[in-house]
Order: sequence, then structure tokens, then C-alpha cells
Amino acid sequence: MPIFVALLRGINVGKAKRLPMEALRQLLAELGYAGVKTLLNSGNAVFHAAGTSGATHAESIGQAISETLALEVPVIVKSAHQFDAIVREYPFGPVDSDHSRHIVAFTQEKHSLSTLRSIEALVNPPELFVVGKRAALSALCERNPGEQGRRSTSWQARQGGHHAQLGHHPEVARAGHPQ
Repeated sequence: MPIFVALLRGINVGKAKRLPMEALRQLLAELGYAGVKTLLNSGNAVFHAAGTSGATHAESIGQAISETLALEVPVIVKSAHQFDAIVREYPFGPVDSDHSRHIVAFTQEKHSLSTLRSIEALVNPPELFVVGKRAALSALCERNPGEQGRRSTSWQARQGGHHAQLGHHPEVARAGHPQ
């Protein structure tokens, strides 16, 4: 069965929209998804499912969260193959060990990516930003001493979209390369 990744926006940030990962795993299992795993307290989950579209899974998960847990949560679901394609198309060179320097902004539908183009005008070097075929991608290529805790303008703008760090979940990282 194909592997999918569910990204739940705004979960467990501060005191709003609290969703224990055990409850999320149980809900996904009840929906018929297999091998459900979550990442820390992030609202991100990896699961195996029959080969329907990510959008169909996103709709089912969002509806179940609303009905079962009384939370309205935007959900994006991408297949592991889509994640692999995003990594292969990454335009800024190899992803180094500092994953916090590489950000991917997802939309459920490809056509929605065009709304992220307005961020390009806000980007300041050494940050890079591009809207790709499947996601918007950003990288901080170098860091000046003393700027370690500073967030860029485009990072702040991205807070309106769902983003994830490349390579953080080992099962997704391996999905395109079975062992």
C-alpha cells in the first residue's frame, strides 16, 4: 500500500487546537489507515492507505477531526512519492544536516501554489525562495554570526501557509527508496 503524509495546520501551537498524537493515531486507524505514525507533537502523521488521492484523504481526515474531536483543522495530504519528487526538484543544492534552513510550503491543490508567488518580493539574501511545480521552497544558504535567532521577512509571511522541514521523518525519507 502507498505511503501518505498528513500535515495538520495549527495543531498544538500554544493552547489552541490541542490534539494529542495518540488521539490522532487512533482516529486515523479508525478511518482504516495502516501503520500510522506521528512526529513528535507536530500534527504530522505518516500512514499506509489504498491508492486514492491525497485530496480525498485530506477531506476524510479533516471531516473526521471535525466530527469526532470538534476541531476545525486544515489538512493537507501528500503521497511519499510526491515528497520524493519535491526533494528531487529541490533547486538550492543538497539538503544539509541543518534541516531548519530548508522549508517547504505545501498546498493541497497545485493551482493554489500561484498565491505564494507574492512572497518572492519579500525575500532578502541570503535567503532563497521559489515556487516549484509541487510546493514552494525556501532555503537560508548562509547564516551571519549574530543572526542566529532572527527570522526573515519571507519566513514571517510563510506563517500563513503550511510548511514542513525537508527530511525530518525517516519513513518519508525512505519511502521513495525501499530497503
